[in-house]
Amino acid sequence: MKAKQLYGKMVDFKQFGNVLLAVGVFFYLGTIIPSETKVMTDIYIAIGASIGFLAGSILFFSFAKRYRNQLIESEEGQELLMKK
Repeated sequence: MKAKQLYGKMVDFKQFGNVLLAVGVFFYLGTIIPSETKVMTDIYIAIGASIGFLAGSILFFSFAKRYRNQLIESEEGQELLMKK
């Protein structure tokens, strides 16, 4: 039962990380695409948001990796990882 919970958390954190990575990339693209109406304050806000989302993505991917390592250590967890 514990292995299934760890597997579910690992999958969830991977999905959260992917979503945050995508949002962070969109904010980054907003800073590098040229526009005539950009104000420096808006650029700084977009850069800060991009860094925040990318840092959150790294954090969630590290949580997913930690759960994956816990699953690898258990026999039931290895079976779950092999099946899916």
